[in-house]
Amino acid sequence: MGSNAKQTKYIIVSGGVISGIGKGIIASSTGLLLKTLGLNVTSIKIDPYLNIDAGTLSPLDHGEVFVLDDGGEVDLDLGNYERYLSVKLTRDNNITTGKIYREVIDKERRGDYLGKTVQVVPHITNAIQDWVERVGNVSTSEDGRAPDVCIVELGGTVGDIESAPFIEAMRQFQFRVGHDNFCLIHVSLVPVVGAVGEQKTKPTQASVRDLRGLGLSPDILACRSAIPFEEGIREKLSMFCQVSPKQVFSVHDCESLYHVPILLRQQGIIDVLTERLKLNELKLSPEVRSEGESLWVQWSEFARRRARDLDVVNIAVVGKYTYLTDSYISVVKALEHAGLNVNRKVKISWVEASDLEESSMHKDPLKYHEAWQHMCAADGILVPGGFGERGVEGKVLASKWAREHNTPYLGICLGMQVAVIDFARNVCGMTNAHSTEFREACEHPVVVFMPEIDRTTMGGTMRLGSRPTKFQDTEFARNSKAKKLYGGVEEVHERHRHRYEVNPAVVEELESKGLKFVGRDAETGERMEILELENHPYFVGAQYHPEYLTRPLNPSPVFLGLLLAASGQLDTYLSGGELAKDVDTKLKISQVIINGRFGIESYLAALYNLSEKYNPVIIGQQAQLRHEIDRLFKMGCSVKYYDEEDRETTEFEFKQFAKQFIETHSLVLWRNGLQGFYFGTSPTYVDVALMITIKRLMIILVPISEELYKLIGPEEAPELHKIVRAVAALSEMKEYAKTLDDALEVDMEKLVKKAEEVEEVEELEKNNKADTDCDSVENK
Repeated sequence: MGSNAKQTKYIIVSGGVISGIGKGIIASSTGLLLKTLGLNVTSIKIDPYLNIDAGTLSPLDHGEVFVLDDGGEVDLDLGNYERYLSVKLTRDNNITTGKIYREVIDKERRGDYLGKTVQVVPHITNAIQDWVERVGNVSTSEDGRAPDVCIVELGGTVGDIESAPFIEAMRQFQFRVGHDNFCLIHVSLVPVVGAVGEQKTKPTQASVRDLRGLGLSPDILACRSAIPFEEGIREKLSMFCQVSPKQVFSVHDCESLYHVPILLRQQGIIDVLTERLKLNELKLSPEVRSEGESLWVQWSEFARRRARDLDVVNIAVVGKYTYLTDSYISVVKALEHAGLNVNRKVKISWVEASDLEESSMHKDPLKYHEAWQHMCAADGILVPGGFGERGVEGKVLASKWAREHNTPYLGICLGMQVAVIDFARNVCGMTNAHSTEFREACEHPVVVFMPEIDRTTMGGTMRLGSRPTKFQDTEFARNSKAKKLYGGVEEVHERHRHRYEVNPAVVEELESKGLKFVGRDAETGERMEILELENHPYFVGAQYHPEYLTRPLNPSPVFLGLLLAASGQLDTYLSGGELAKDVDTKLKISQVIINGRFGIESYLAALYNLSEKYNPVIIGQQAQLRHEIDRLFKMGCSVKYYDEEDRETTEFEFKQFAKQFIETHSLVLWRNGLQGFYFGTSPTYVDVALMITIKRLMIILVPISEELYKLIGPEEAPELHKIVRAVAALSEMKEYAKTLDDALEVDMEKLVKKAEEVEEVEELEKNNKADTDCDSVENK
């Protein structure tokens, strides 16, 4: 590395006590938070198994096999990294023991070690360090910027035999890159045991002791638990694990995984990382920092929407590995992303494909009827990919049901192929149609083995990675739902993983009956990629895997189409109309609160930096401003402001007051109907009060901002930028203020009257009960 080259900073994430503790989510969440600072983040996953890659692993044994643009078949955690960080990784971002040993043995065979004895230390450990350092400096972002930070997840559990070389490599690596460029996050477990639910710290203490015995000391402890830390737990862990209390984080169960970054941020992990890695010394442009701020606002909005009580859409997922839902983790995320972007909450009904088959009716009638009940009740049906014959006929029946009953359908990979099999059998009259994967000598092979694929070697020999698909130049294709969902582009790039394809020889007959192949591969035009059925609300198949490219803020188009069709919004969406009008008020109120918080935080941060120079502008409003900000703090907005008297920054905590507020006012608010109007969960009481306070603050802050516009010079450009963004966020609230007022006033008037009636009834019942009790006593 040259003397002028930027040194990438490395954050290692290790795990202790048990496997599957959530290292991948902690790593992804940490990377996301660093991106909100404007930093460029990449990631590496280390898997200590001997396999070269995950391609030959069973989904039921190891979860989903995730496919990258370059065709790499990797661990599902790399899917989390791509979704959280919006990056495109390569096969080199997944290190396995098999890859490392193969590289070292290849070097030994070439004579690269000059006759030396090849050993685990130093040759294996050096190979690991070289790989991490090389890949950690490769850009994975769309803008091509070199990474500022590389997150390295160390798979397995501290103490495992197979992890030992990687632990030793990281011990050495901390000295190679330097203290200021190396940070270790250790994810451990704080179990809740006993009848009283007491949290125990001994497992984490033992795990950290093992880690320190191997030469690594954690800088941050991320402690998984079912509940937040009890009093004294953080201090106890700090004492016995030799870390500061501010470096111990409670990662308790949240409403969703999208709330984990919010949880870590609230506890101050950004400050700890900034101090530990000296991130404030990195030079970032205002534009990059602004992008980071915008990302955080969008993520916060997305996470809050995930927690809202949206209308539910029921999607039946007909698969072969439904006993382990991690087998379809990208499919689940794609459905979640699409659902929240159309203002719907997705309920997944898992249907084991073999339970739909007639043979299941005799073996297990209960499972058979339950499976078909899920199918009949579904708003949409999704058939994902899979390998092997088990359950294929059940998937064919699922496609047939969706086709005949006009139920929205999305078939992925094998899901597209079974749709072709169903259509060939039941519409085209090819009663013995099948795939040569399952019936090699069938009469009508409508799905065939691709000629270029190796039939003997299994690993890495499929058609893998990103490939271009071109929409056909036909009238139906030009107006197809699939093309419109992709924005009308002529060509799309999606990731593939398959050995079999639709037989080109039967395409003409299938299309003549109404099953149109609107997308074909751009290379030959002979490979069918996207199908769509005529005269159906939504019946789409994709040979590729669209779930691999879904993002929380940018869902996959074909998944979006499925959710739109299932919720009755597809035609409105394709015609350019607004979505989910029946829940707009709820979502707008949520957006107002997000924008209000962001606007006031940004405004007050800028005001703090400018107050000494421009203080006369706000002196006249100081008392009222301070009073309203105090109200805002108490209502849950953690912001800072400049205190003219104390000359310091003041901050109020939310939780203690919120608890008291809810306990004091929940009955009154329930009486007035706010519980029913505001989604039925306690924190929304605080949101209501916060909303009112933000509106009051807006009346004060916007005029002050306008005065500051006139005074701020170009030398304060960054602060001016904050002011502009703040006022934009605050001004956006005006659009929704009347809607909120109207809704509250109308509902309040009616519901207060209803509450009074309820009180009268309760009083009457109380009096009747008293009379009854008296009668009972007299009788006795």
